[in-house]
Amino acid sequence: MSESLETLDERWKAGAFRYLMPDFRARVHRGETFVIAGDRFAIGSSREMSPAGLKAIAEEVGLQMVIVCGHNMGDIFRRNALNLGLHVVQSPDAVADARDGDELTFDPVSRRLTNETQRKTYDPAPLSAKEDEIRRTGGIFAAGRREFKSSVETTPRIEWPDETVARGMTSTEQIVWAHRVDKRAEVAPGATLRVYADLLPASDGTAPFAIHTFNQITGGNAIFPRQAAIANDHFVFTNKKDDDKQTAIGREFARRHGIEPPYYATPGDGIFHFYFPEQGLVLPGQFIPGADSHSRAYGAYGAVGMGVGSTTLGFGWSTGYIYFTLATARRVTCSGRLQPWVSGKDIVLELLRRWGTKQSQGMSVEFVDPHQQLRIAYRNTIANMMAEAEALNGIFAPDDITFAWYRAKGIVDLPYPRFAPGADAVYAIDETIELTGVMPMIAKPFSPGNAFPAEEVA
Repeated sequence: MSESLETLDERWKAGAFRYLMPDFRARVHRGETFVIAGDRFAIGSSREMSPAGLKAIAEEVGLQMVIVCGHNMGDIFRRNALNLGLHVVQSPDAVADARDGDELTFDPVSRRLTNETQRKTYDPAPLSAKEDEIRRTGGIFAAGRREFKSSVETTPRIEWPDETVARGMTSTEQIVWAHRVDKRAEVAPGATLRVYADLLPASDGTAPFAIHTFNQITGGNAIFPRQAAIANDHFVFTNKKDDDKQTAIGREFARRHGIEPPYYATPGDGIFHFYFPEQGLVLPGQFIPGADSHSRAYGAYGAVGMGVGSTTLGFGWSTGYIYFTLATARRVTCSGRLQPWVSGKDIVLELLRRWGTKQSQGMSVEFVDPHQQLRIAYRNTIANMMAEAEALNGIFAPDDITFAWYRAKGIVDLPYPRFAPGADAVYAIDETIELTGVMPMIAKPFSPGNAFPAEEVA
């Protein structure tokens, strides 16, 4: 939690590994600046406090922190670290070889890691060319300042692919193709593109640092924030002064820039992953990066929804677009018949159980409901929990269930054409979940993937 938009909160640093390693700060100050993080590090982390606190602890004494991760690093943490200038490298071999007390060195230019004790050198998983450019040229604040003027002078264009092009694309790829800033940019897994956003929502927990980023890039008063929405749903009703300070930052920002309901949700309006769709701010075909890991929920409505950090969101408020790296796709087809008492929660827990420690492997998940038996609330839960599945996003292409849900709310004037995944779209993994065999599920500690049939637990 941040109480200031001008400086990093001291508690961000004090909180780093405070339970796992109470002496972490002292060790870093002694020169122990390499953290061997292992697999699945920072999964689900959408707050800048994690990378910012780690980076700042080393900088207190003129050092640089390096985080060495194994498989399946948290995608939002990775992007936050890149934006803020924290060195994060992904090398499963380096993790496997490292021993406590080893001396390591890191070349920030080549990103090459060396275990001097074991005389081994590692080239980590590469960044995309654009990611490396952002890293080498000062991070997201500098990138935003460079691009701010041209972004203001350029009118966004959303152009959907024709049938021939769309035939080879997933739903996510079609939306990204339509929302590209650079219309000649290739849409392919691994590519980093600038992508226009339709909505850029934050919570009271993530808005403060997004506001700080926006002010750093724009000067604070040059423009109104683009596509901004803020919901007070994390730090409310606690009667704590610190939490009141947190929500006050977003409230004052909304007042200053004229952000009003439904784009500004006051305490009690609801959880923003439900509130914004209910208000008609989330629509099929949209591209919605949200500063909360569960922004993936918008995939239930036929939108690309994914979690980003506050720095990415603040960059988007400044320019109207974000930098987005497309993931490999996988498809999950829901066959069979949904059983009584089974809901979206049970379906997604069964998927998480099945996927195990690898989970979705960071992919973009296309859900197919051929019998159209999953209501919107079920789809919201499934797409929402793609955060726990470690997916980039999950999406249900809009169908009759989707459009009926909007009609029931009086929303009939939709901005984008109807679309579906192309017949020739490529999926690295193509799987089926047989709904007939899915029963009510319960997750045991300490992971949603540690799921079991309720009858075995109750």
